[in-house]
Amino acid sequence: MTTRINMVIETIRSRIASGLLGEGDKLPSVRQCAAALYVSPATVVEAYDRMVADGLIAAVPKSGFFVARLATPPKGPAQNAPARPAEIDPFWVSRQSLDADAATEKPGCGWLPPDWMPQEALRRALRAVAADPALLTLYGSTRGEPSLRRQLAMAMAGEGLAVHPDHVLLTGSGTQAIDLICRLMLRPGDAVLLDDPCYFNFQALLAAHSARVVSVPYGPHGPDPAQFEAIVARERPRLYLTNSAPHNPTGACLSPQIAHRLPAIAAAHGMVIVEDDIFADFAQQVPRMAVLDGLQSVIRIGSFSKTLSASLRCGYIMARGEWIDALCDLQVATGFGGPSPLSAAAIAHVLVGGQYRKHIDGLRRRLAGARAELAGQLGAMGLRVWGHPVGGFNLWCALPPGCDSARLAQACRARGVVLAPGNVFSPSQSAGAYLRFNAAQTSMRSLRIMAEEMAAIE
Repeated sequence: MTTRINMVIETIRSRIASGLLGEGDKLPSVRQCAAALYVSPATVVEAYDRMVADGLIAAVPKSGFFVARLATPPKGPAQNAPARPAEIDPFWVSRQSLDADAATEKPGCGWLPPDWMPQEALRRALRAVAADPALLTLYGSTRGEPSLRRQLAMAMAGEGLAVHPDHVLLTGSGTQAIDLICRLMLRPGDAVLLDDPCYFNFQALLAAHSARVVSVPYGPHGPDPAQFEAIVARERPRLYLTNSAPHNPTGACLSPQIAHRLPAIAAAHGMVIVEDDIFADFAQQVPRMAVLDGLQSVIRIGSFSKTLSASLRCGYIMARGEWIDALCDLQVATGFGGPSPLSAAAIAHVLVGGQYRKHIDGLRRRLAGARAELAGQLGAMGLRVWGHPVGGFNLWCALPPGCDSARLAQACRARGVVLAPGNVFSPSQSAGAYLRFNAAQTSMRSLRIMAEEMAAIE
């Protein structure tokens, strides 16, 4: 019942934060709220009582519940994030990459070019599933397209992880999967552990949840277990959010020893690991914490935006049954379901035909060549690739001494080139001498512009 009470509270909080409910607005009655969120009236009464105690809402006898007077206007995620210069702010970098026109070079972006994706297979899949009127017009089931969940469960079985399809929840994206987990498990001020460096949107999303970020240095084989455990014991984080392999932005992967050790530390301290495995298909035969842990202290998430289509938005969560049940209810409450049934069915169609595996095999070979070629070009410019990337398209590179990545990114953006400077990825702001490059998106023109601006800065 506790998770359902929290779901009601977070639903009301999100409506206030988004402006859907303002000062003095009347909340739905207990019975109306219970019906809308599929919970019991007793659950709503307890949730409303807690919010009254917190001062978020006020109870008016014989009239109902009302939003209390707000001491300060609601904050957006950008206001919750630590203040940083624009060129190293994750919201700014995301907007520059997503809103860039066709003429803008994007060596710092986090996706593959359209012509690297299986466009014809996607067209065939969309034509096939569009013949079903239900997929064109109706809501999907609460857990998502059954055929896709079965395929994901079978894929996990191939890795050694037995997952029932009912323990797989499809979501609108990988990012939404993390958002749902944060909504369920975090309260404002809770600590969340991140790698340093880490995927920059982890920081942006946690700012939206008013979480307190703590970090652990990420080495060539993952965090040092002793340092990891000391930080967990001291800071008591609720979650550890990470990529296992290839890690973003470094391209590294956990060693088997560290992959075994981290879930044990998490379990001993009551922390949940969220393993974002969005790049899993780029690097096989590497240890996955969810597999080693059996989904006891680890939640696995993923999506198809990096390998198949960022337009057909669809992510997934694999977790213990009770967590999936609560996440499913929360997804219904906040979005009335998960991904588009049409998108999920199209993805399932591509997966089932064997086309996807051929596509992934081709991508791995092509990306291995692109990474090697780009590493050589960057080396000739005085940059050094960090570690030994095991797959994917990211190269994490150290600039020559004295060159600041934020300043370089600002200069290159003025010339139509979007870079990803190191401190975007660093919670401790200790990566000012690094850049992340996308081996599939870095052109000779962007490298020439970058070299010219590096020379000008020196």
